[in-house]
Amino acid sequence: METSVLCRLDRTAKAYADKIAFKDSENALTFGEFNALTKAVGTCLANKVPAGAPVTVMSGRHVYTPACYLGAVRAGCFYAPMDGDMPVTRLNQILGVIKSQIMIADRAHLEKAQSLDFDGEIIVMEDILETQPDEELLAQREATLVNTAPLYVIFTSGSTGVPKGVITSHLSLMTYIDAVSKVLDINDSDIHGNQSPLDYIAAIRDIYFPLTFGSSTYIIPKNEFAVPTALFETLNREKITALCWSVAGVELPAKLGAFDVLKPEYLKKLCFSGSVMPCKYLKIWQENLPDVLYVNQYGPTEATASCTYYVVREKVDDDTVLPIGKPYDNYRVMLLTEDDKPVPDGETGEICVSGPILALGYYGNSDYTEKSFIQNPLNPNYRELIYKTGDLGSFAPDGTLLFHGRKDRQIKHLGHRIELGEIEEAARKIDGVVDCCSLYNKPKEHLYLFYTGTATSKDIVLAFRQNMPAFMVPRKLVNLDVLPTLPNGKLDMQTLKTYFK
Repeated sequence: METSVLCRLDRTAKAYADKIAFKDSENALTFGEFNALTKAVGTCLANKVPAGAPVTVMSGRHVYTPACYLGAVRAGCFYAPMDGDMPVTRLNQILGVIKSQIMIADRAHLEKAQSLDFDGEIIVMEDILETQPDEELLAQREATLVNTAPLYVIFTSGSTGVPKGVITSHLSLMTYIDAVSKVLDINDSDIHGNQSPLDYIAAIRDIYFPLTFGSSTYIIPKNEFAVPTALFETLNREKITALCWSVAGVELPAKLGAFDVLKPEYLKKLCFSGSVMPCKYLKIWQENLPDVLYVNQYGPTEATASCTYYVVREKVDDDTVLPIGKPYDNYRVMLLTEDDKPVPDGETGEICVSGPILALGYYGNSDYTEKSFIQNPLNPNYRELIYKTGDLGSFAPDGTLLFHGRKDRQIKHLGHRIELGEIEEAARKIDGVVDCCSLYNKPKEHLYLFYTGTATSKDIVLAFRQNMPAFMVPRKLVNLDVLPTLPNGKLDMQTLKTYFK
């Protein structure tokens, strides 16, 4: 049994030493070079922090970022990636949760890192890449790892206004990678095209597929996603065979007419996740690339990225609604009623997940962990934790899982999971905002903020841009004299929805 992802990295680096592992628009690393860098970074960290410590990493979209992640693991630690393009307020919130004593930052993000409320040591990435590896020290640190140890902490939106750090173990990550690679038939001939930010949960596929199977990943420049023809040219130049993208990433080239100019000639596999796929755009992909394997994925960060999949074998129409399929290997999915009873056949219930892929919890937040990861109410005989997703689903007669939206006020927007309560918490801190309510117009993918007070739309947007990620800035702002309420005093959400346009 593998005790950590380092077992996979070492095995693959030995078998494919001279093959490209990661490539970006400026640099490329072979598996041998990549492994050497992880040892250099790991040696530096092991001389500064104890095994089991968190290491924050703020680095860009380049080949050295995954090396820093795995360097932290070499030191017997776990990594917490941070997107340096996020506002300082958000980054400080993450640092307040993780409380790391050491941060790796590349030179491009060093000034930003130094501006944060961080009293630990900042290591400049470029200064440690040539550290002489201490193999004995690294072996000692690797010996401290077990497969249930934390591998990384990825932050998601929190309803209290503070981001939640989801802790994923080595075992959970390896279980997921093995399961999804089986469905996608990932092998050493594949070249992945990375779309997701490297600090985001979806990027784990682009990082750990190569380390497990000897495939390669090309990190696509962010600006190319705004120019789909350039994007497709890159896919062809780099001979990309496999894409694991957000729904928004798949939708955009089809929406902007990229297929009218050229097609991705080498593509064989395309999986998508993060939100509901508008099939009028998937139809365009199918018409132009009929032999590609299309897979719809569903799942929360708390279940290691995705827990179910649906292979799209049928030709879709504009109004097709895709199922979310069946559980991956080593995932168990059940539907529960409001009172934690099994849902009768064909009826809708809350989607709950169990198995070795469950997160270890939320970093530094035992109360929320105990609230979210609970004993399976259908099993009174031994300890079996489940995660209640807050999503609603039903099983079709053939056992296929169908998705029916959110149970509460957590949404998926542009591939990101957002608590509407966090939007409201941020708005209430703005001068001139007295009361507010955030809603989501799902068909148009617009975040709304309804508010009372004297603040202008410009004031609110400016404040959000300074303090929140771009995907959490409300698109529509509606100033009201008073927020409508129901007879019981609760907000009248249906009346507010009449403002949707």
